[in-house]
Amino acid sequence: MRKVTGTSLEVIQWFVFLLASSVAFPIVIGSIFDLSFQEISGLMQRTFFVVGITSFLQGMFGHRLPIMEGPAGLWISIFTVMAYTGSQAGNNSTETLQMLEGAMLWTGIFLLIFGVFKLAHRVLFVFTPLVTGAFLFLLTVQLSGTFLKGMLGIQQNVEAIHLPAAGVAFLTFFLVLGLSIFGKGSVKSYAVLLGVAIGWVIYAVVIGIHQPAVSVDTFSLPEWFAWGTPSFDWSVIPLAFITAVILLSNIVASVVAVSHSLYGKPTYTYSQLDRGSSFLGITHGFSALFSSVANVSLASSSGFINLTGQKKKRPFLYASFILIVISFFPPLVAFISGIPSPVANAALLATFVQLMGLGLGNLASEELNQRRLTILGVSFLIGIGIMFLPPEVFKGMPAIAQNLLSNGLLIGTVLVILLEQFWKEPHAPAED
Repeated sequence: MRKVTGTSLEVIQWFVFLLASSVAFPIVIGSIFDLSFQEISGLMQRTFFVVGITSFLQGMFGHRLPIMEGPAGLWISIFTVMAYTGSQAGNNSTETLQMLEGAMLWTGIFLLIFGVFKLAHRVLFVFTPLVTGAFLFLLTVQLSGTFLKGMLGIQQNVEAIHLPAAGVAFLTFFLVLGLSIFGKGSVKSYAVLLGVAIGWVIYAVVIGIHQPAVSVDTFSLPEWFAWGTPSFDWSVIPLAFITAVILLSNIVASVVAVSHSLYGKPTYTYSQLDRGSSFLGITHGFSALFSSVANVSLASSSGFINLTGQKKKRPFLYASFILIVISFFPPLVAFISGIPSPVANAALLATFVQLMGLGLGNLASEELNQRRLTILGVSFLIGIGIMFLPPEVFKGMPAIAQNLLSNGLLIGTVLVILLEQFWKEPHAPAED
């Protein structure tokens, strides 16, 4: 009986983590493209479905690790950039979203080719600990801004900090961290679940939960191509190819981080990475088909595992399947999406503390000599600097240049890879 109860709680906690990692991004996309509440609810339903089915497929047949497939930080930045470049080109939001569907399909095709023809593992020499650590560091830096805005209650047209919401969010953040570090037994294992539950209750009491009354069907299937038929614009192909290559580093970083959490050391096989690439290509197709943000293997899963100590794959698969089933019932989706954004973002930021630590650990695993420090300095200064630049500064450039050059995570990672490959380590002089 105790074993069944423990497994059930593990499933629930994985389920909460899947939800918390999914619920914020549809709100972000809705804000960027000025979607209505009904459109955001539909995007939320499709996101839950795609997250559930892609996580299950990767866990069962792809890399076969308990790694959540969730909306990619890299794709969030691409959506943001293309929203601006699309408006500059005179496209409306629907046309830009259709172009993004096409970009996700192109990226999926490249990833599938890398996996099927066993090319993914052949570029492993590129993803050194320096590159993997830099990618994780840049990813956490980029997404920390998104999560912090959510914690502070800065959404859509609201630009001022909402102090009550921020107070509850930071309480949730430190509660999750405190329970995971100082908690004992079950309290430590279910830190994320307890933190979200307590934060949600406090938010409801202090601020209140207000959701627009929208009529929804009791049961409905996620809509196909809700944004319309994909637009295959040739200008996005270079962006799709570079994104596919960067996402290979995402697979490596995620597998390395989670395997380190599970087994105490980073370990993987070539076939595991090739399968992961193949299924990442397939899951990009699912994301485009159901008009949602493309999913990738989230390295933050390692932070969740480290926080909770949960290392079994079966509860993860059960939670993924439950999320698929939940997505068929819009009233349940509406209720679950009622998790206050500040609380969800706070729980996610707490897991990213561990992810940042893993990134720094990768960087410190090799001697940080002058060469490596220079590579990191150049890449971080330019990559993070771009994250602070407003999109307007790239106005006047061709759309393809705007889409590439205004993405700090992409540019920073590419710089680390190029500098690491072309600036070779000097050989030690031979001894007499």
